[in-house]
Amino acid sequence: MKLFDVYSLFDVTPVKAKDCYVWDDKGNKYLDLYGGHAVISIGHSHPHYIASLSEQLQRIGFYSNSVKNPLQEELATKLGQLSEMDDYSLFLCNSGAEANENALKLASFHTGRKKVVAFEKAFHGRTSAAVAATDNPKIVSPLNTGHDVVFLPMNDTRKVSEVLAGNDVAAVIIEGIQGIGGIHIPEPGFLRDLAFLCQKHNTVLILDEIQSGYGRSGMFFAFQHAGIHPDIVTMAKGMGNGFPVGGLLIHPDIKASKGMLGTTFGGNYLACAASIAVLDVINDENLIANTRATGEYLLNNLKKSIKTAQVRGIGLMIGVEFSENIALLRKHLLEKKYIFTGVSGINTVRLLPPLTLTKAHADVFMQAVQELVDST
Repeated sequence: MKLFDVYSLFDVTPVKAKDCYVWDDKGNKYLDLYGGHAVISIGHSHPHYIASLSEQLQRIGFYSNSVKNPLQEELATKLGQLSEMDDYSLFLCNSGAEANENALKLASFHTGRKKVVAFEKAFHGRTSAAVAATDNPKIVSPLNTGHDVVFLPMNDTRKVSEVLAGNDVAAVIIEGIQGIGGIHIPEPGFLRDLAFLCQKHNTVLILDEIQSGYGRSGMFFAFQHAGIHPDIVTMAKGMGNGFPVGGLLIHPDIKASKGMLGTTFGGNYLACAASIAVLDVINDENLIANTRATGEYLLNNLKKSIKTAQVRGIGLMIGVEFSENIALLRKHLLEKKYIFTGVSGINTVRLLPPLTLTKAHADVFMQAVQELVDST
């Protein structure tokens, strides 16, 4: 049997990782500035994380959601405290796509409506409703096109107001920071307008914080820079530091009923152990403060040193957009400088490193990219 060939692969085979570094099977050491799509939040192979998972596995790894699991309650308590959203409720699932799928379903249950407003360049996942709300026709199959989704320009309050005036929209879904779209940040005033308009028209406001959450923006969630209180917040990626886990934070105005949502694997013992360990490390090692400081340092210095690119972002979610295709630059960063980076489109380097990144790590990247830019 062969693997279903849907991924473009670099010729690198990682075999070991620690903090911000990855080693391949040839002994090469790479600086990881991508974290596997923003998944590695507290650094690779953190000792507290490893111990938490190992100890839990010795006790019990899995049982269904038909029994009590005190780890789910511990996770909810710690997450509420650290995010300052302890009046919300937590539903646990397995991935970001599943989180958004459940959020859209919950909004439809709550409002009795089915229309969704999303935004240009949005990416919300690859499941049915989530991919329908993703602005990329290449990954939307005919099966997914039956959803009633309207795509609007980001930061255009007037157009949102016009669509919501019909009082038939179940949800407005927006990323705290657009990741795959190229690191585009909604204006704080626009997010405040969305919150006002959604409340006015009884529409559910969903903040997709799957990439931008868990401290990556320099606050626990990126939307908190705007001072708003969404109806639903979706999470995944950095939540488990590599263990598959996702979740929804649900406003108390949205009421639960038995059987409304469900999952087989969501909130299992190992997922909870991983997620609790992540919160412990973020809190104990002040990683959100580190993200603010290192992110500001990296952003400011990239803007000064690379005059040929547009640099944007906040915290440790950064895009460096060049006027030309960056495939060769990324290839050279990987093969000559041993640095992992991400990409958005064909001309934007995307940086999503662990929140443990230091200024010394940042200096390595800045020197490497400057040398490569100067040599071309």
